This record gives sequence, structure tokens and C-alpha cells, in this order.
Amino acid sequence: METQPSTLRLSIVLLVGILAVSTAAIWIRIAIDATGGGGVGLSLVLATSRLFVSALVLLPTWPRVRWWKVSPQALGFAAAAGVFLAANFAAWTMSLSYTSIAASTAIVTSNPLWVALLSWWCFGDRISRQTAIGMAVALVGGVIVGTSGGSETSVATNPWLGNALALAGSWAVSIYLLLGREAQQRGLSVGGYIVVAYTVAAIVLIPFPSLLGVSYLGYPRPVYVSIVLLALLPQLIGHTSINWTVRWVSPTFVTLAILLEPVCSSLLGYWIFKEVPSFDVLIGAIVLLFGVAIAAFDTSSR
Repeated sequence: METQPSTLRLSIVLLVGILAVSTAAIWIRIAIDATGGGGVGLSLVLATSRLFVSALVLLPTWPRVRWWKVSPQALGFAAAAGVFLAANFAAWTMSLSYTSIAASTAIVTSNPLWVALLSWWCFGDRISRQTAIGMAVALVGGVIVGTSGGSETSVATNPWLGNALALAGSWAVSIYLLLGREAQQRGLSVGGYIVVAYTVAAIVLIPFPSLLGVSYLGYPRPVYVSIVLLALLPQLIGHTSINWTVRWVSPTFVTLAILLEPVCSSLLGYWIFKEVPSFDVLIGAIVLLFGVAIAAFDTSSR
């Protein structure tokens, strides 16, 4: 049996994971700026390429998964999860072309609320009073962010659309997480699940840029550098580190730690792009994340 790592090691790995995940919005915004503007086409290229590179890196792990022991139902749930993971990355990446980093990351990080709501609706999991209060508080914050004007210095050309896309991304990743839970409960290992989900997500998205008449080639070098860094840092290092710490640390604590992502992303956005969130975005994001924290800190419904 594997010995539990020290508190220091767990803290360092979790911190590295949070910081790595927090850079995702930055690499996307760098790619957008390098092309002089984002939009649907570039967003799909970034989302697809990120997943494709991640799937390629994970390719050597395929033989290590004991596929003969995996049920068809587990593989089906993992494949379905990949479809929603593709939707998450496509929607959230597009959101950063239209709204601020602070608003986008705060909204997409609200997924614990939607997971709780979907768990109640689909599986009959109980929603406690504290979770319901957290949802209500987060909803107020979400409305404030959603009706805001973006930021004072950002590329927030259409905050309503950007915020709606970030919300769609949050819904998609919530379904992805629930389907992943079902796949793993049916015997698929975490490694096998990630391999299937990432590969399916990449395959689903690959045709879409071409259908829109957008090429994967011909972009400035910063775009391709951003794609590689998106795959290596937020995708592989970030998510892997967080998933590893969940084995040893309370999921509630990890969820609360993940709420640092929009904070770190916003600070990086200010430092690199001088992007200052408007006052209403700042207040709304704080209220939204506070509501998520209230719900996440509730252990009675787990």
C-alpha cells in the first residue's frame, strides 16, 4: 500500500496544479492577441489542438490500461464524457474572445454548483440547506457578472456572449465530471478514463475548424507555442496534479483550492495584459466564488 505523502509535498503539488491550470486563460489570450482577434474559428483550433497534443502525449499509456477488464458501459460513459469535455473547451475558449479573464474564469469555475444540481436531478443525491444557500449566493454573483460591462482594459467586445459561453462551458464540464464518475465506478481507472476522454474530445473537435473554412496552419508562432503550453501546463500538469492530490486530501479542500484559479488568472491577466476587471465584475466574481465556497464546504450531502 502506498504511503501517504507529507503535508508539504501535497501542498506543493496542489499549488503547482492550481498555478498550472490558472495559466490556461493566459495562453489563450496570447494566441488571440497574436492573430489580432479571436472568434469561433481560432477558438476551435486552440481547443482542438490542445486536446490533440494532450492525447498524443498520453498515447504511450494506452498499453498500460487493462482494457480487457473494462466493461462496455464504462467505455461508453468515458466516451460520452469526452464529447462534453470537447464542448467545454470549445465554449470556454471562445468566451475569452468576448469577455474578461476575470469574468470568464469565475463563471466557468462555478461547476461544483451545477454538479450538485445535476447529481440531485439525475441520481437523486440530496442537496442540503447549506448547498442551496451557496447556490443562491453564487447565482446572485453570477447575475452581477453576467450583466456587467466586462473590464476597463480588456478585449471584452461582447460580455453577454462571452459570459454565456463561459456558463455553457461550466455546464459542459459538470456533465463531463458526472460521466467520469460513472465510468470510474464501473471499473475504469483514472488513467484509462483520461486517455479515452481526451482522445474522444480531440476526435470530436478535429473536423469543426475545417467545416468553418478555418485552417490549422498559417498562424504566427505564438499561437503554436500557446497550444503546446496549453496541453503541457493546464491540461497535463495541472489536472494530473489536482487529480493526484484528491487521493490524499479531502475533495472539499481541493474544490476550495481550485477557487484560487480565477484569482490567479485575473492577477496574471492584470500583470501581462494590464486587464483591469470593472468594479461590477470584481464584486460579482467575489460573490459568485463565495457562494461556491459555501456549497463546497458543506460535507453533509457527501
